[in-house]
Amino acid sequence: MNLKQLKYFVTVAEELHFGRAAQRLHISQPPLSMSIQQLENNIGFALFVRNNKNVALTDAGKLFYQEAIMLLRHAEDMQQIGKRVAHGTFGQLRIGFTSSMLFRGLGEFVHQFQSRYPHIRIILKEMNSSEQIQALKQELINLGFVHTLNQEENFAHRLFLSEAFVCCIPKNHFLAEKSQIHLGALRHENFVLFPRSVAPHYYDQITAMCVNAGFSPYIAHEIRNWLTIVELVEAGMGVALVPASMKALKKDNVSFVDIDKNNICSETFCIWKKNHSSILLDHFLETLPFPA
Repeated sequence: MNLKQLKYFVTVAEELHFGRAAQRLHISQPPLSMSIQQLENNIGFALFVRNNKNVALTDAGKLFYQEAIMLLRHAEDMQQIGKRVAHGTFGQLRIGFTSSMLFRGLGEFVHQFQSRYPHIRIILKEMNSSEQIQALKQELINLGFVHTLNQEENFAHRLFLSEAFVCCIPKNHFLAEKSQIHLGALRHENFVLFPRSVAPHYYDQITAMCVNAGFSPYIAHEIRNWLTIVELVEAGMGVALVPASMKALKKDNVSFVDIDKNNICSETFCIWKKNHSSILLDHFLETLPFPA
């Protein structure tokens, strides 16, 4: 049994006349009759009652007709979906991201992409950088936004964003109105920072910045995401060094102050597998505003 035989059967079932069905199918009657006979032989029961004057569906043929209609429609749907997937206009993309990407335009990029490709579903998964690298290896995500690179030979990457760190301090802090400060001025402050186990790259960067300024930071509170870090600073629980994009939070009781003489930047990389076969992924990469 094949789809061609089912199409022939459905046409005869609708016409109840082999001659008219053959005309509708643009074939001669003998091969149509032979195809129906082969179909009946294959399935082991009669679909039609035939005589010199009439053609009628058997009870089994009536049920078979309903199922054949659904199967042919499903086959057509499968073909159309396959074409759309092959052309990169249908399917899903799983994107890993760190929480800071919410302040770096991730929502806007996804919205723009889905406006252009409305039948592609974007699934966002918040993970730290190391979790994203593992998820990419296991093909649990198609693309990631990370702050540290893994030297995997089968990974491709591009720099997505490089930005300065700024001081995040309470609005009532005596340094809050400064346009720029030296990090050494914070040597006696309580710092709010990621645990090293969660974000070793950021932890090492920020502590290195403080060491370069002549002190080791006292880490009073360990927090897992930037938003909560800024919230604790706003509550007067300490100070923090955060990427400049966090200014987008526009907190009333927090000041973001530039750091004098600091050349350490927060970098975000877009990573994916080199030998992927996803046209959807290629389309998404084409829409991202990578720096020149």
